[in-house]
Amino acid sequence: MEFVIKQGDISLEEADALVNAAGTSLVMGSGVAGALRRRGGEEINRDAVAQGPIGLGQVVVTPAYRLQAKCVIHAAAMPHYGDGRATSHSIREATLNALLKADELGCKSIAIPALGCGVAGFPLEEGLRLILKVIKDYKPRNLEICRVVLYSPQEYETGLRVAQEF
Repeated sequence: MEFVIKQGDISLEEADALVNAAGTSLVMGSGVAGALRRRGGEEINRDAVAQGPIGLGQVVVTPAYRLQAKCVIHAAAMPHYGDGRATSHSIREATLNALLKADELGCKSIAIPALGCGVAGFPLEEGLRLILKVIKDYKPRNLEICRVVLYSPQEYETGLRVAQEF
């Protein structure tokens, strides 16, 4: 599977699946979740919360509503807000389970943020290494491309630097 590092707003991406950086409660508050909620509509939050809470590393799927995607995969890389931080294990599990779910749904493309590295407080460079290693090692059935979407120019530069290791 090909992967690319891209700078931008994940809520503007066109892909079969967009991945939300979720907490275990699945409440879509700020960061990636907030952007997806604002652009996609309140229905995404309602549908996600109705399926929660979930365990760290687990995923649930909702329709994408007004987003340019078939679905949103909510990947819980962090505990509920204020209940702790993302861990290397939760980031690896959330990334892997998002890829597995997208494959199971027949998706060919997926856009994924730096899970656990924003509000959840995990160091960006280390988190990107974990995410890119999972992507690199993953053997897809349907997925053809994975875009790692990083919001700021600084995050993007870090992503490019880390990607060179792979």
